[in-house]
Amino acid sequence: MKIGIYNPYLDTLGGGERYCLALASHWSKNHDVSVFWNDKNVRIGAKNRLNIDISKVKIVHNIFRGENVFKKVIMTRKYDLILFLSDGSIPLTSAKSTLLLFQHPFVSVGGRSVWNQIKIRRIAAVVCYSRFTKSYLDREFGVDSRVIYPPVATREFLCGKKENIIISVGRFSTHTINKKQKEMVRFFRLLHATHPDWKLYLVGGLLPQDRDYFHDVARLAQGLPVSLYPNESFDNLKRQYGQAAIYWHAAGYGESSDVNPAAMEHFGISTVEAMASGCVPIVYDGGGQKEIVRDGRDGFLWKTETDLIQKTIRVISDGSLRKSLEHAARLRAFAFDQDTFFTKFDRLITEDARRP
Repeated sequence: MKIGIYNPYLDTLGGGERYCLALASHWSKNHDVSVFWNDKNVRIGAKNRLNIDISKVKIVHNIFRGENVFKKVIMTRKYDLILFLSDGSIPLTSAKSTLLLFQHPFVSVGGRSVWNQIKIRRIAAVVCYSRFTKSYLDREFGVDSRVIYPPVATREFLCGKKENIIISVGRFSTHTINKKQKEMVRFFRLLHATHPDWKLYLVGGLLPQDRDYFHDVARLAQGLPVSLYPNESFDNLKRQYGQAAIYWHAAGYGESSDVNPAAMEHFGISTVEAMASGCVPIVYDGGGQKEIVRDGRDGFLWKTETDLIQKTIRVISDGSLRKSLEHAARLRAFAFDQDTFFTKFDRLITEDARRP
């Protein structure tokens, strides 16, 4: 099978890129797979940042950027399958089959316009990251999308000797989802007043256009035991997860899911990675995070600053509770293992191939 994969955000190497490149790597074992991108260094980034081997994947000219619609139609004709990560748009391809993938809960993008509805009839299946994302997409585009949670190589994460460390992982940026590192530094300052022996690690990707935000976070953290790790390697990230006892996530805090659902965490791959490493997750009660963490069973959800601090102190102070949640979190993480992800996509393209 000749498969082409398009993701417009491969320069960021975040969760959406893990989703697409993991599929590219998996399918390349049995199929002829190409990724539409104009920088072949994406192979190096995929290996170093995401621990994904795409050495068998072809990196080909990005026909979805800078080419007119007629050329795209002609050039996609040779593909049996195109997997297209949407930026809010719907592609027009002449591949035998097209899968449309949504990471963001798009609203007010003209999803039900006549032209979009004509194009979407040619789509074999619409796939999204979470039930949260699905709830918005189905209304916007008039579809019944399938939820396939992102892949996490849960068996690669190990629970090490835990230290007094809180970790949070997410891109340093205000251009996509704001992971709220500034807010977390402020929250940690309050915690530090009563628990000075604890540290905060902030880890995440950093692009040149986001350096001002990163420096703002660094300035706010001055005088606190807060360490910032931009563009950390996958091996170092695994070690940091293994050391940390608690995982914080704050994307969505101060935002309205009704006004701006895209500001919420669409799923939460880093949350699952942390749980697989034995970190107790204390994450914002919004977006896709609620589909991962079951409050009080394998971690905690929080809504307010006070709620976050109180639940963190509870985990810090109660060793028995921490151990119980650590064990439950690791078990819960396996529900999102990448093998389940691959099985669902393999079944999806097999079903599509059988259609007359």
